[in-house]
Amino acid sequence: MISSTSNNRVKRLTALVRKAKYRREEQVFIVEGVRMFQEAPPEWVKEVYLSESFLNRHVKQGQNKADRDLMEFLKTFQYEVLSDEVFQKVSDTQTPQGVLCVLSMPQYVLSEHVDNWMDAMERGGKPPLLVLLEDLQDPGNLGTILRAGEGAGVSGIIMTRQTADIFNPKVIRATMGSIYRVPFFIVDGLSGTIELLRQKGIAVYAAHLDDSVDYDEPDYTRPAAFLVGNEGNGLRRETADRASQYIRIPMEGQVESLNAAAAATVLMYEAARQRRKYTG
Repeated sequence: MISSTSNNRVKRLTALVRKAKYRREEQVFIVEGVRMFQEAPPEWVKEVYLSESFLNRHVKQGQNKADRDLMEFLKTFQYEVLSDEVFQKVSDTQTPQGVLCVLSMPQYVLSEHVDNWMDAMERGGKPPLLVLLEDLQDPGNLGTILRAGEGAGVSGIIMTRQTADIFNPKVIRATMGSIYRVPFFIVDGLSGTIELLRQKGIAVYAAHLDDSVDYDEPDYTRPAAFLVGNEGNGLRRETADRASQYIRIPMEGQVESLNAAAAATVLMYEAARQRRKYTG
């Protein structure tokens, strides 16, 4: 058991939790909690850490079926035990569950894989539905969009490099496991990506207030992508101008607009609704 906060492995874990630079260098990210551990693709799992109290409570003394199942699951991995004090130091949460894992970053996040993924998507037999994010800064918004995207059946999410780090622990928590199942790509800018999408017959809709139609007017049963901009500044004009059409979500009262996650969710679920209703 590791019981010193000055241990080199503890220092490394702390750096991986708090600094994107170190995550990028090692090409790994951190998840916490039993559910995030159990849902992680096994081939992504590199290291597993348990707190001393978690081990005693759920593994050594566990008598119910959930604890027995967890113990069987843990047998397929090697794990290191941390004292509760050490675990609290490396954890990003106020009340950690007692499970922390180091996972490999999925390789499809690299922008050079976008073309191959789009080709495979075209062969999938289902009209693509994408979300393009430009410079979103709020980790909660980004994580929520991934989670809502999985629920709405999106094909994938493409974001600019200036968007919040998708491997930030706050983003990971907000995805509730969707980080494992929704393909996502990081690109330097969206202009080239939008042109590529349009060449492949995918209509790109920009969430924008100027010269727009109501969001529920276009036909999203065909291949479609939604452009969502920065929380404070919206989309860059040069990005928005590359869209096939501007769309807006009508507001009543004194509300001018929804936040990025809420707006993206409305758009994704409208597309999902149309596809259920009109394509079966």
